[in-house]
Amino acid sequence: MKLICYPTQAEAPELRPAPATRAWMDATPQSYAYRCLPLNIANAHGWEVLCPSGFSALWDGGGLTSSITIIPDPGTTAPALSHFGAGILTFHVHALFRTEPGWSLMAQGPFNAPKDAIAPLAGVIETDWSPYTFTMNWKFTGPGRPVRFEKGEPFCCLYPVRRQLLQETEPEIRSLSEDPELAQRYNDWTQGRQRFNEDLQKPGSPAQAEKWQKSYYLGQLPDGNAGDPEHLIKLRAPAFSDKR
Repeated sequence: MKLICYPTQAEAPELRPAPATRAWMDATPQSYAYRCLPLNIANAHGWEVLCPSGFSALWDGGGLTSSITIIPDPGTTAPALSHFGAGILTFHVHALFRTEPGWSLMAQGPFNAPKDAIAPLAGVIETDWSPYTFTMNWKFTGPGRPVRFEKGEPFCCLYPVRRQLLQETEPEIRSLSEDPELAQRYNDWTQGRQRFNEDLQKPGSPAQAEKWQKSYYLGQLPDGNAGDPEHLIKLRAPAFSDKR
């Protein structure tokens, strides 16, 4: 699948594959947050747009565009502005993106990267036909609390989504007993997890040596067999190549 970025200014937006690492995950004891594979895969899902320069911003709680004060770093122009009011900080993404027919582009904040006093808003853009640019917006969550974006910090994360997929999905709720094989595997897992957690409390136990159960991380069923040959332990999006 092709994903094309057409810059609308001389300088292309700084885009990078979303990294799997997060500073707050590094800071957890023994970096245990990285044991959560769904977290790691989500972190690396898509491409990030980076701030070309650093700035600080402060919201006074009002609804006017003037209610946000933006202070660029010396000698720079801030990449964000107060355009909508209502405590919304707006970044312009200076590019048109093209996806293949039927595919849109999700634009949101970086995954699993909480930021104090401000939260990213998400949008879905029909990039298979639209000749219009879009903005990335963040909503202040508390007045009087300064927010800082550093040069090189991601302010937007992009990834493709198939436009009709949700509408074509047929969601159902069923009894687990309707799938005996799945029910048995679930029961095996819950019993094994209970035993593992009990053994974690025993000094010198195999569970203490193992530290955490790795079945899902390794893509294994409770009996040790492979769950799916396409199981992902690592996800890295390819970098944009400059064809200009």
